[in-house]
Amino acid sequence: MGQPSVPPPLPPPLQSPAPPIPGGSPNKVRCAGCRLILSVAPGLTEFVCPTCRLPQMLPPELTMNFQSPTKVNPNPNLPPSPLPSPQLQAHGIDPTKIQLPCANCKAILNVPHGLTRFKCPQCGIDLAVDVSKVNEFFPRPPVEEINEVAIDVEQEEQEGGLAGETFMDYRPPRLSIGRPHPDPVVETSSLSAVQPPEPKYELSIKDELESSNALSCLQIETLVYACQRHLQHLQHRSRAGFFIGDGAGVGKGRTIAGLIWENWQHGRRKALWISVGSDLKFDARRDLDDVGATCVEVHALNKLPYSKLDSKSVGVREGVVFLTYSSLIASSEKGRSRLQQLVQWCGLQFDGLLIFDECHKAKNLVPEAGSKPTRTGEAVLEIQGKLPEARVVYCSATGASEPRNMGYMVRLGLWGLGTSFTDFREFLGALEKGGVGALELVAMDMKARGMFVCRTLSYKGVEFEVVEALLDAKMTEMYQKAAEFWAELRVELLSASAFLPEERPNPSQLWRLYWASHQRFFRHMCMSAKVGTVVELAKQALRENKSVVIGLQSTGEARTEEAVTKYGLELDDFISGPRELLLKFVEENYPLPEKPESLSAVGEEGIKELQRKRHSATPGVSLKGRVRKIAKWQPASDEESDDESESDSDNESAESDDEFQICDICNGEGERKKLLRCACCGQLVHPACLEPPVDDIVPVEWTCSLCKQKTDEYLQARQVYIEELTKRYEGAVERKMKILEIIRSLDLPNNPLDDIIDQLGGPDNVAEITGRRGMLVRAACGKGVTYQARNTKDVTMEMVNMHEKQLFMDGKKLVAIISEAGSAGVSLQADRRAINQRRRVHLTLELPWSADRAIQQFGRTHRSNQASAPEYRLLFTNLGGERRFASIVAKRLESLGALTQGDRRAGPSLSAYNYDSTYGKRALALMYRGIMEQDSLPVVPPGCSSEKPETVQDFICKAKAALVSVGIVRDSVLVNGKESGKPFSHIIDSDMNDVGRFLNRLLGLPPDIQNRLFELFTSILDLLIQKARTEGNLDLGIVDIKANVIELQGKPKTVHIDHMSGASTVLFTFTLDRGVTWEFASSLLDEKQNGGLGSVNDGFYESRREWLGRRHFLLAFEGEMPLAELKSKYRKISSLEKACCGWEDEYDVSSRQCMHGRNCKLGNFCTVGRRIQEVNVLGGLILPIWREIETALSKQARQSYKRIRVSRIETTTDNQRIVGTFDSQWCCRICTSRSGLGARS
Repeated sequence: MGQPSVPPPLPPPLQSPAPPIPGGSPNKVRCAGCRLILSVAPGLTEFVCPTCRLPQMLPPELTMNFQSPTKVNPNPNLPPSPLPSPQLQAHGIDPTKIQLPCANCKAILNVPHGLTRFKCPQCGIDLAVDVSKVNEFFPRPPVEEINEVAIDVEQEEQEGGLAGETFMDYRPPRLSIGRPHPDPVVETSSLSAVQPPEPKYELSIKDELESSNALSCLQIETLVYACQRHLQHLQHRSRAGFFIGDGAGVGKGRTIAGLIWENWQHGRRKALWISVGSDLKFDARRDLDDVGATCVEVHALNKLPYSKLDSKSVGVREGVVFLTYSSLIASSEKGRSRLQQLVQWCGLQFDGLLIFDECHKAKNLVPEAGSKPTRTGEAVLEIQGKLPEARVVYCSATGASEPRNMGYMVRLGLWGLGTSFTDFREFLGALEKGGVGALELVAMDMKARGMFVCRTLSYKGVEFEVVEALLDAKMTEMYQKAAEFWAELRVELLSASAFLPEERPNPSQLWRLYWASHQRFFRHMCMSAKVGTVVELAKQALRENKSVVIGLQSTGEARTEEAVTKYGLELDDFISGPRELLLKFVEENYPLPEKPESLSAVGEEGIKELQRKRHSATPGVSLKGRVRKIAKWQPASDEESDDESESDSDNESAESDDEFQICDICNGEGERKKLLRCACCGQLVHPACLEPPVDDIVPVEWTCSLCKQKTDEYLQARQVYIEELTKRYEGAVERKMKILEIIRSLDLPNNPLDDIIDQLGGPDNVAEITGRRGMLVRAACGKGVTYQARNTKDVTMEMVNMHEKQLFMDGKKLVAIISEAGSAGVSLQADRRAINQRRRVHLTLELPWSADRAIQQFGRTHRSNQASAPEYRLLFTNLGGERRFASIVAKRLESLGALTQGDRRAGPSLSAYNYDSTYGKRALALMYRGIMEQDSLPVVPPGCSSEKPETVQDFICKAKAALVSVGIVRDSVLVNGKESGKPFSHIIDSDMNDVGRFLNRLLGLPPDIQNRLFELFTSILDLLIQKARTEGNLDLGIVDIKANVIELQGKPKTVHIDHMSGASTVLFTFTLDRGVTWEFASSLLDEKQNGGLGSVNDGFYESRREWLGRRHFLLAFEGEMPLAELKSKYRKISSLEKACCGWEDEYDVSSRQCMHGRNCKLGNFCTVGRRIQEVNVLGGLILPIWREIETALSKQARQSYKRIRVSRIETTTDNQRIVGTFDSQWCCRICTSRSGLGARS
């Protein structure tokens, strides 16, 4: 705490700044009111602004150098008199402290909060604060009345109006070359509001493309902008790159072929094409032929040796080298890498094409904390660095499923030299801080600079539906028993681990394997629970004359092959993946103590060795049992040598001493050869001294009687110890075998893939396009199954997937099952060129782990030249834990739509399943604290009543026990394996916000408590989101600004110009009229009532409470607001005359002031409820002035205004659409002034 300070005495009457006094320079200060620059005479500390008449004083740093400040004389005719110098400098009022008067000198003191005793710095008297009387000096201010209606209006304005069309029909805005695309192509409405730069590049193959119609107009547009971008260089002298983000089916492969052919015409005869699969080389050959590049050879790198590609033996002089990302990181046994081979072939001055097709494979270059970069990501970055002049093309529909995955796109120039971000991590931090709105700006920024295109096939006709597969009674019981077994297995493993010796390996590896197997097990269970629904939906689709595609990720091949190896090729039934997974985990990881070795196995020699070890610690006896010579003491001599050198005389002396030894019984000296030596303790005795005496025949290994007795006792004790260890080991083995028997007796589901194929008619009716080599097929007699290879004599294993695909496209099989491993690049749409043109019904049995994989899977059935759009059915069980997988993909889909398509609504709608968010983490922490009784739960748990506290307490007990069983609540007794002190339960800090771990572990709970816990979690999450929405802190992404009249004011001002592309940042100012006239409102009501669509609750309402002496009026229709909420805040007006009067009065007042009244804290900057508003939108490039925007936003008064708000606005007069950051007038002034181009228009 700081010491109290004394404020200055009351100032005398003030004057305007006096003219400068001769001999001194005036102080230049800015007026605190009108902000004008004033000249204040030297020595003058207090003055009145001549313009705004605001009394003020100089800041302390300008007054501290004055020795005798001049007091302003109220009589200007008299000379000024100097003020007496105070003993202490006055600091003025400190708003962070309490101002209290001294009881003695009455000086006003700044007293820190909590300081109760101190000395007055003015008079030195001891003072004490009477807390009870402090409130008399500082009465509490009256509670500010909350205008609930104003809060509702502000929330509505921040969320914008109804969202407009997510997609817009796409046509190249600045080019008219080429034929229309064969299928409808769309672009998100956000990106469509951004204009690309003027195309200036002239294609060499333009005439050829126009005559052949090989490429559509939008593919030619991509060629022009990519070639134009490749003419530019970044600040760090590398050639600029281009990003093709077109969706699946638009024709990225043919576009790449066009780029290769264009560069070929300019003499750039070498190109590198990196993709995901070697089979796609045939697609590359086809695309090159389609654009007329038949002379360009395609070389598959995996078929070439590691020697120089342009050598005589290999002979690759020019053409396209096609390789996979796996080949890029491959190396030979001699250490030569493919990357080195490619760089050598290209040469350091290589300026040809470097194409990263399906570039999302390099996404983990900058992983999350705790992970390492992938070799693929590092290799992609390295080859770009070694070929700085290469024309880089990034190509993927999911190239950046989240900002972190853009780390390898160094040629886009979004970070680094000459940008607002020094490196990628700074760029990533800014985007993550900016939220979804910032991600949406990146895509628009890239398009405006001519480095990015992102079109997709129209989703018109495509149907998305989330299907909930309910668990039947049998599956529920099966799941219940499995969850109980895993909980018992955990306790068993904890108990077994407690008996292991401390020197055994750390058990953390055991628990990592346990929880990994736990997650895989219950994911299998969730898949199996959906098999019945999948089969039913598939059969229904077949009855409706449709074809079915079923998507999954895991085939269970590893478990199947292990079972076949163990049990043989012929089995009674299909393999149960969950059972085999459990058996494998227990067999390989159950903690067994080390098996002891019995004494019989040790042997006689071993027992003798044990005797020696027992005496190894005895003084004077070596490990070998020999008596050490104890030298007689002699004075130390400097001339004595160390033991390292021994002379012959020393050896002779030792040998002579060994000839005679002393008997340990009689102490008599005798010849060494005549004494007996104990093999155990090493003592020497005469044979005659022993009782009974020993005969002349002496055994080779003689042991004294005392050593024999001790050895026998030792062996007996060791035998007991070994028997105890053996008993413990055999008990552990017995427990392990019992656990394996229990696992074999559990009723667990079969492998979902085999089960679905069997129920849909077997391999003859189902085309399998996966990565597995074999499958189980039911015998013809219906009893038992047999393992057989997927391929036949006529079809090789490499071509089996292509063969199955062709059978499906020819209509010979109407059901196809695909996995990620087997379906990369496969087209299964209702192609007009195929025989099977039935509409596709795409069922997702298992949602992929990531959004980009989900998009890739969806793209198998939605492609160009299709006769009909597919139907997507996303299947989830009603288990709360399975939402974990939906959560991951929903989060990625949301950011994927925002980042690569400029609108987060562009992807399939799974936003209801996005729980792993900031609000999700806060909701989880609140739930955990409530369950651990550290705080009260913010909502009533499901199945409980607030009127019956015992029901809530019962739920908390069950929830805590459930969380203990899945390892979230740590029990000290269980963790230690023994009772040590008072047991207690707790949740570690890292788990408090880990939504992923909660949803993972939730899978392992019985369905009832699992769903109740998940419902509690989502209820708290909904509460937090609603609160954030009410407070204006919810990140809504792009917001559509709606008003009855939107007009652009004046000419837009250019704020920044990009020197490379010519794109600019432009400041737009719009005038909005949000008001609704009485005539229009009454006509709406009449129209609805006359049309028979009205309700008794429709009509005009007025607020029940008054604010600032007036009420608020609105027109309400049923369904737009909860009726209970409406009636709690408003009452219906029966008199239309009264409604008309109040409506028109508020309509008039709202044109001049906000809903907070004339005394609003924000003054003219507040627009809440104001009918006529002026808004500013920064459009065009945003990233170049990112720092200026962040600085301006940090100084905003309202918390909700401190984040980037992206808005979409369309004028009502000429339908001009603008997308950009929505900023206040003050914020825009800062941005334009800092950019240095604010005056340019």
